[in-house]
Amino acid sequence: MQPLLLDFIAHFARTTPHKLAVHDLAEDQRLTYAQLDDAVDRATHVLRTSLGAPEGKRVVVLSRNSAQMLILHFACVRSGAIFVPLNWRLTPSELSFMIADCEPALLALEPRFADRIEADGPFVTLQTIRFHNDPDGFAARLAAAPAPKAPASGVAVDPQTPITLLYSSGTTGKPKGVIVTQLNAFSGALNLALGTQCSASSVFLCEMPMFHTAGLFAAARTPLLVGGSVLISQKFDAAVTYQRLADPQLHISHYFCVTQMAMLMRQLPGFDGCRLAHLTALITGGAPNPAAHILRWLEDGVMMVNGWGMSEICSALAQPIGDLERIRRNPGSVGLPHLTVEIKLVDEHGRELPNGSPGEIWTRGSNVTPGYWRRPDLNAAAFQGSWFRTGDVGVRDADGFITIVDRIKDMFISGGENVYPVEVEAILVELEAVGDVAVVGISDPQWGEVGCAFVVAAPGKGLNVAALRAHCERRLAKFKVPKHFEIVASLPRTAAGKVQKHLLRENLRSASAH
Repeated sequence: MQPLLLDFIAHFARTTPHKLAVHDLAEDQRLTYAQLDDAVDRATHVLRTSLGAPEGKRVVVLSRNSAQMLILHFACVRSGAIFVPLNWRLTPSELSFMIADCEPALLALEPRFADRIEADGPFVTLQTIRFHNDPDGFAARLAAAPAPKAPASGVAVDPQTPITLLYSSGTTGKPKGVIVTQLNAFSGALNLALGTQCSASSVFLCEMPMFHTAGLFAAARTPLLVGGSVLISQKFDAAVTYQRLADPQLHISHYFCVTQMAMLMRQLPGFDGCRLAHLTALITGGAPNPAAHILRWLEDGVMMVNGWGMSEICSALAQPIGDLERIRRNPGSVGLPHLTVEIKLVDEHGRELPNGSPGEIWTRGSNVTPGYWRRPDLNAAAFQGSWFRTGDVGVRDADGFITIVDRIKDMFISGGENVYPVEVEAILVELEAVGDVAVVGISDPQWGEVGCAFVVAAPGKGLNVAALRAHCERRLAKFKVPKHFEIVASLPRTAAGKVQKHLLRENLRSASAH
């Protein structure tokens, strides 16, 4: 395919050079579009001098969210290298697997994570770029690089060129590298921008980790695609985030988070959702968002936009902003397909299903990955012709809205009936005393499998198992009511906010063994 000039950083460096593009809150570093373009050009020079011919070579990055990390990402795009951000929360052995899998030519890390790289591994000869306040590292190399020619011109890239590898969080099995092309990333950001009314006047707060699609592509790339601004934060802190979102001086219009983050803000002492009513969109994804939770935000005047996507498909579905009548008819849905997205729901034989029938979501479009890094086995299982099999079960209503029922692998069968844990979790969250919940299927001698609900109390609230059971019995068919309830202090989650249900099952097995 012919290379296309999709370099929006260079474009806005020409058209709005003095407009704020990036504000790194931790470093208090502000970059206009002209300054960001200059930094990306210099970083591109650094990669070319370090790697020789960067095209197709992998650059592994281990860092917290930062402007430097974003600069390096765009430099990889311009140079032809493949950006590989890894989860710095992982252990050295977990990181070693992914490093060995992608075989990087360069390792870029924040100094605090140097001990995460195993010294006795085969990677000690890799060059290292250091971030932030390291005078001999990345910042110094940028400063020493030759100044780019003006005006900014950008670089044309083949749309099918891989620009990023995103590794799965590894909740089960070995992590796999998802290939994200230039076209995938462009389509995903365009989809979210159109779906959330993001424009040149918008300001995104990016707190989702930039080793995840929600941070790098949804929260960081989306506002920059349309000439807006992104505020980069290193981490989520419920109280700090709430104050930032409410701060009129920061002008934040958009925030992307997982459901749990939004729940934690609501549980703060003195929380007043009306203070956030100015937001254009409070976007949730990564984990199911119960209808009761969404309605509480809408009642405060906050436009909570529930959406759906994954590393393999970027942003794919979202509720339509402002259409409160249709949203309230199905508040727990993830809405309608974005611009580039085709969706169909199929049965186990691949036959398309009518509205109201739950089936696996298959999708295709320019936002969909071409496949997994060096995993032909996974590619053969994941694709049916041009359609990508997501592994999520959904149901479509009469308005065309899709509701995620559950992951296929999380569904369990109790007495011959299919039970989807997400449905049970949504019912339990209706209780204000419930702060968090996860339901898993466990073996049972009578019914084959039954539900076990792990429930976390909301701050200052007490939980009563009898009350939890009674609420479920009022709202659910008998076979869906969990047989067991476990009151726990917290739930294990990945960086993307997904509950690690395999750990909950392992804890149950371990407890029963003793």
